[in-house]
Amino acid sequence: MTAVLDNLVAVRRTAMDLLARREHGRVELTRKLRQRGACPDMIDIALDRLTEEGLLSESRYLESYISYRAGSGYGPLRIREELNQRGLPRGDVEQALRECGFNWQEKLEDTWRRKFSGQMPFDAKERARQGRFLSYRGYPLEMIGRLLSGREFDD
Repeated sequence: MTAVLDNLVAVRRTAMDLLARREHGRVELTRKLRQRGACPDMIDIALDRLTEEGLLSESRYLESYISYRAGSGYGPLRIREELNQRGLPRGDVEQALRECGFNWQEKLEDTWRRKFSGQMPFDAKERARQGRFLSYRGYPLEMIGRLLSGREFDD
């Protein structure tokens, strides 16, 4: 049975339950609370209070999301697009990607090794196949080209 979100306490409790499972962005949390029938005014009040208390943090959400997706083999372009689609401010996303501390070249190589067993492409068709996969994962084309041509990143 679902809780009725007709008062501020119920909205806050539901928001805290969602935040206990994982970090959420404000836009995402608002959407989930609306889907559960909460009034927009109560949502704003509850989320403002959670933000003031430090329980809802966009920067923590960005850090958590970037870490999770990068650990799953996704690159900065894909992560950036996903976060923008989730309604996070572009400037905050860019700053979080700059400050995340990941070496995207190493992430690219790791993703490539896991998928293709470190086998360099033997012809143009295989090179295109590997390039499409890595591009879909969100790595810049320049980095992909350097990796698949066998050139070192330090050139």
